[in-house]
Amino acid sequence: MESEARTLMKELREDHRNMSIVLELIDDVVEHASSGKDPDFELLDEIMRYMTVYPDAVHHPKEDIMYAQLRKKRPDLAEGLDNVPDDHNEIAALGAALRDEIEAINAGAAVRRSKLIKDASGYVNRLRSHMAWEERDLFRRIDTMLDEDPQEFDVAKFEHIKDPVFELQVEAGFRRLLSSLKRNSSPAG
Repeated sequence: MESEARTLMKELREDHRNMSIVLELIDDVVEHASSGKDPDFELLDEIMRYMTVYPDAVHHPKEDIMYAQLRKKRPDLAEGLDNVPDDHNEIAALGAALRDEIEAINAGAAVRRSKLIKDASGYVNRLRSHMAWEERDLFRRIDTMLDEDPQEFDVAKFEHIKDPVFELQVEAGFRRLLSSLKRNSSPAG
């Protein structure tokens, strides 16, 4: 039987795959805006609401707790990782700022296209870089700890919060995002 910690690590990796798909949608919006066209600001607003209510509020805190467990149980494996919570806070701040910018645009505020492109691209690049580092380094360290003593890792305090876009019942506020995801994954006809 798979340990709860192993199940949680699978969920974190699945979240990364899902977040990568959503980041591709942001890339599409940036490309659209870069070509001088008006992006779908309502979709971008929905994307950033998702990124701030699930990855920033659920996914990253789970990683922080896993990291804290690693530091506690295996400090030798946690060397050089002191920046994990700070990285999550920085990414959340970038996401919140981008979300605020998009909400302001949707409310009628004038925002320079170049600023939106720069901010959206910066957010996507920062999050992609962070997730790649976690997969390459942090998650491997946690896997090493779990390989050596899977019973020692307590994940009982995690309440499973469903992903509002990628799990079975999509929340009403994310239907446009899901529709875009489905359109982008359909084979070209």
